[in-house]
Amino acid sequence: MRAVIVMYDSLNRHFLQTYGCSWTHTPNFMRLASRSATFDNSYICSMPCMPARRDFHTGRPNFLHRAWGPIEPFDDSVPEMLKAAGVHPHLSTDHQHYWEDGGCTYHTRYKSFDLIRGQEGDPFVGQVRDPEWPDREIPRHDRLTRNDSVNRQVTTDPAHYPMNVTFEKGLEFIRRNHEEDKWMLQIETFDPHEPFFSFDKHRALYQEHFENYKGKPVEWPPYREVRESRDVVEHARYEYAALMSACDAKLGEVLDTFDELDLWKDTMLIVWTDHGFLLGEHGCWAKSWMPFYNEIARTPFFLWDPRHPESAGQRRQSLVQPSIDLGPTLLDFFGLNSTKDMTGKNLKEVVASDKPVREYGIFGMFGRHVNITDGKHVYMRGPVNADNQPLFEYTLMPTRMNHRFSTEELSEVKDLAPPFSFTKNCPTLKVPASYRVAEGNDIHGHLSTRLYDLEADPGQLNPIENPELETRFSQALKGVLEACNAPPEQYQRLGL
Repeated sequence: MRAVIVMYDSLNRHFLQTYGCSWTHTPNFMRLASRSATFDNSYICSMPCMPARRDFHTGRPNFLHRAWGPIEPFDDSVPEMLKAAGVHPHLSTDHQHYWEDGGCTYHTRYKSFDLIRGQEGDPFVGQVRDPEWPDREIPRHDRLTRNDSVNRQVTTDPAHYPMNVTFEKGLEFIRRNHEEDKWMLQIETFDPHEPFFSFDKHRALYQEHFENYKGKPVEWPPYREVRESRDVVEHARYEYAALMSACDAKLGEVLDTFDELDLWKDTMLIVWTDHGFLLGEHGCWAKSWMPFYNEIARTPFFLWDPRHPESAGQRRQSLVQPSIDLGPTLLDFFGLNSTKDMTGKNLKEVVASDKPVREYGIFGMFGRHVNITDGKHVYMRGPVNADNQPLFEYTLMPTRMNHRFSTEELSEVKDLAPPFSFTKNCPTLKVPASYRVAEGNDIHGHLSTRLYDLEADPGQLNPIENPELETRFSQALKGVLEACNAPPEQYQRLGL
């Protein structure tokens, strides 16, 4: 048995033809849908990038205990479990957060890996002189822009572009090993994450728009409310669409390889993303700072299980959460059991017959709303106090995205927290935490509790008041928090 995982970053389901978009060009996602089960009720769990990947490794939510961080010493890791059982897990990725402080323990859980340099602000090319700042509609002068501008000097040839190299390396692994048994390949690209850079081949698919637009490029939307004109917002959506069409083309190469080598008969294929992205919806750019509307939270997800060929071309309505469910699903596929600490669900029966595996799913980001959904409603539970306290991070690996915890933060640690159910008898640091919101957003209003009826209001434009439903979701949320062994202050912070 073999498995291939294709993972994108910030892939918005609302831009895929498979999910009803009428103006983008994504023929290979349509082709994938004809060969796999397509999930209509797929939700995120922990946000954003590395928290979602820690979910994938551990099969459980991590955002209740920890913000962005590495794999902890007590964490189960699905790739590492597969490796210990004689399966060869390989990672091919250009996702630069794997080689930063807050992600450095992930790729070493695999048996082998390709790390492709040059995405976004990856400090890849050592150039002392600053490059010229790009002329963009929304100026950005920071470390990421500088590094990206330098990197692009060496990726002008599509053959050298990080996403293209990532897929090339992944396909090389398949060709080298397609006659072997017991391996897992994870092809993971940073695209279509911002900046929305794409080559002429894919921009030509939207030629009329690019010819008519007279403004500057909008490749890198800011993490704030929209202040730009409608034309600028529309152009950003086309920049994103062109990059997404480039992602679609690389997916097509994977499907071609499955056809050529007849991998469909015994190789699982999973295509998923960590979260979506807002391009003007709800008056917002990007992700992470606003409530997690469905443009972010409800994700595209496709799964081909060769044990259930009848699922090809079928839609599945059951509520699933790929970031925590894929671990148990992969373990089962390779004949292994989930650990007792995994709260994710094996999706085998969902693929086979749409048999539900959960009534509720929770999702969120550390220190923000704790959201719960039944697939028909989304309840966003916010803090009851304006200071969003009490709040603590629990860790034995005190690093964040690209830096370590400060000595000032660590000096506030008064004692070790007793072990949680999943820390294998290890106490952890209990670090006081704060949460800062984007400029111009009041924390209490920004994180106010709200309830949405997705059937009556799929765009989540009008939160409803329904005390009976709110009580039901509050009680359900308490039950899920208990199952996740959430720290006690989360109940206090959320007024539960």
